[in-house]
Amino acid sequence: MEAKAQLSMIRISPRKVRLVVDAIRNKPVAVAIATLQNLDKRSAEPVLKLLNSAIANAVNNNGMEADKLFIAQTYVNEGPTLKRFRPRAHGRAYEILKRTSHITIVVSDQR
Repeated sequence: MEAKAQLSMIRISPRKVRLVVDAIRNKPVAVAIATLQNLDKRSAEPVLKLLNSAIANAVNNNGMEADKLFIAQTYVNEGPTLKRFRPRAHGRAYEILKRTSHITIVVSDQR
């Protein structure tokens, strides 16, 4: 059985979030939590909160045991990009892309 949690429109680039998500993929939940607590990345905190939410969904909605859970799937998709402009010399404007991410974590109790 599986339980899922999603986080949308987080204002961190998907490329940066994928570094954190790749570190916890296919690991038991206890190992993933310990890894996220010790990672020195800005995206580790929202991913940890999302993982705790997925665990709570599994325990409360599906009656699974938290000790036996592992991360079955986790992926990061690109969200909409905020486009801003920065004034430059001679009246030019440089575009600044502020990227967003959608994060999904699926936990399961069977391998």
